[in-house]
Amino acid sequence: MVPLLHRRPKQLSLGPLEREILEIVWELGVVTVKDVHDRILTDPDRELAYASVATILNRLTQKGWLACNKQERTYLWQAVISATEAQTLQAYEHLNQFLEIGNPDVVAAFADNLDRASIDRLDSIAQKLKAIRKAKEEG
Repeated sequence: MVPLLHRRPKQLSLGPLEREILEIVWELGVVTVKDVHDRILTDPDRELAYASVATILNRLTQKGWLACNKQERTYLWQAVISATEAQTLQAYEHLNQFLEIGNPDVVAAFADNLDRASIDRLDSIAQKLKAIRKAKEEG
């Protein structure tokens, strides 16, 4: 089971360009503005100003997705949260939004229209939840 993260970005929402740049950072590890800018411009149909890349990297840092360090005269960015951790956070947020509906009939009607594999996954999740609760009660 993937543990729920205790650290999370200050702001989860990302725009399309922020998401694209974050994915480049995940792929490359530690990046400069030039690294990201060059990667985006490998697509001959793309135009994006160097300053725009710097702005997005700074915005992702402010939102808590990236950390920025200065080495001599070069700024380096790296992800604070991995792609897998981000996926876990996103799933958690979507689940909470879904459950905020609060009406068990709506949730049950939704679940009733799922395919067999999805229903099997829900059953598996329910069994794991029961085991976790039982372990907490006994421990």
